[in-house]
Amino acid sequence: MVQSQSNVETNITVDLLVVGGGINGAGIARDAAGRGLSVLLCEKDDLAAHTSSASTKLIHGGLRYLETYEFNLVRKALIEREVLLRSAPHIMWPLRFVMPHDKGQRPAWMIRMGLFLYDKLARREMLPGSNGVNLRIDPTGKPLKSTFTRGFMYSDGWVDDARLVVLNAIDAASKGAQVYTHTTCVSLERNDKHWDVTLRNEAGETAVVKARGVVNAAGPWAAHFLKETAHQPSSKTVRLIKGSHIVVKRLFTHPHAYIFQHPDGRIVFAIPYEDDFTLIGTTDHEYQGDTNHVAIEQEEIDYLCELTSRYFKVPIVPADVVWSYSGVRPLVDDASASASKVTRDYRLDMDTGTDAGGAPMLSIFGGKITTFRKLAEEAVNLIAPTLGNDKPGWTETACLPGGDLYGPVPANRAVLEYDQYVQGLQKKYAWLPAKLVARYARAYGTRIDLLLAEKTSMADMGDEIAAGLYAVEVHYLMQHEWASCAADILWRRSKLGLHLPANTAEQLDSWMAAHH
Repeated sequence: MVQSQSNVETNITVDLLVVGGGINGAGIARDAAGRGLSVLLCEKDDLAAHTSSASTKLIHGGLRYLETYEFNLVRKALIEREVLLRSAPHIMWPLRFVMPHDKGQRPAWMIRMGLFLYDKLARREMLPGSNGVNLRIDPTGKPLKSTFTRGFMYSDGWVDDARLVVLNAIDAASKGAQVYTHTTCVSLERNDKHWDVTLRNEAGETAVVKARGVVNAAGPWAAHFLKETAHQPSSKTVRLIKGSHIVVKRLFTHPHAYIFQHPDGRIVFAIPYEDDFTLIGTTDHEYQGDTNHVAIEQEEIDYLCELTSRYFKVPIVPADVVWSYSGVRPLVDDASASASKVTRDYRLDMDTGTDAGGAPMLSIFGGKITTFRKLAEEAVNLIAPTLGNDKPGWTETACLPGGDLYGPVPANRAVLEYDQYVQGLQKKYAWLPAKLVARYARAYGTRIDLLLAEKTSMADMGDEIAAGLYAVEVHYLMQHEWASCAADILWRRSKLGLHLPANTAEQLDSWMAAHH
């Protein structure tokens, strides 16, 4: 059941209030609801409106973190990599990365050793190991300058980050959680055994919540939330690191990605994106500005163009950029001198108040998308017992909504036989264009059957609001995925904004207002 800003209840009692609708908040709400806790998740904007839709969209161990000896983080992420791929193979899939070897880099034997360690830190069941590649004859060498003659290839994974957040929220709601978007937690007061909470939606309506426990998953706003809303002291600080990405027209036709290392040590990826484009990122800069409005700067565009142009035969210039996005990563402040070297690990800070048995608050600092499920499990392991719940974690062996392609248990088959699954759907829905079915399969997995319930012809799809965007899908997103405006649909529930005319958002907003 989807809650929206127009139907906030006035008085609510729950076991757990989760503040923040990014990947950590949604993951924690899902895990907690699945253990039988009554949960309310509030998010001041849209789900994944900020950091969690502004990532490089990778499920990866973090090859470069080996350089800073963060072996535990890398191993944890590598284990999670395949757990996640199995759980939602429609929005996550394996990806091979090509690392051209530059003379200014570490010697080839040292890189080989690092990749060997990357392969061996965690068991791989689906992903092939690393190998050397002759760029003079391999197709991946064709777009590169002829000076790059050798390189290395290894495996990681790709994720539609914003959809990952939404799927966690859908699963949480299916297990009884209340999910309120565009709803701000404006005050918290700790009493003996619970928190008195005031929520306010965009219409100015307020609701009073009694919550036995609170999770602060506010991301970049976590420290501010603690100080200004909860009035709680904390020794933890968050270091805000801005990362920006650019999107250009497709630079190569093969399905692999590139990882480039700048002479200053920073990493930039060039990744196939939305069929017709290439995604390039990211930057790492300290950020002191408004966390509600983060945008790329010309200096960052120039940097990303310059670095990729060191490698590709056809140089990339700022005029080639068709879209860009930026986000602020709330990282644990570990006193690193360089923004790119700040740890991507997370910290969980439990506060039970001054009196034994006081109402608990758990604050989340740091983290990365790849380890969100493990973070959520550890977070609920910490706070659930204080609420009298000792049920074990369950998400490691559960599919996310739509991920049960070949049954309810996550399986390697769902990843390895994904194309066959799509072909089966294209036969089942032969009255739809095959390309549209493939897009639906990627976005919704088995929930395509919910999307297309009782639909048997194109006439049943309703208005074609924009090319390939039909009323049935917009209604589905509004009813089941908390979409309330065009931006939610065009840039978070999908990336159709890249493919459609610039005036599509205005048309879609008008249509949604008329059909709400």
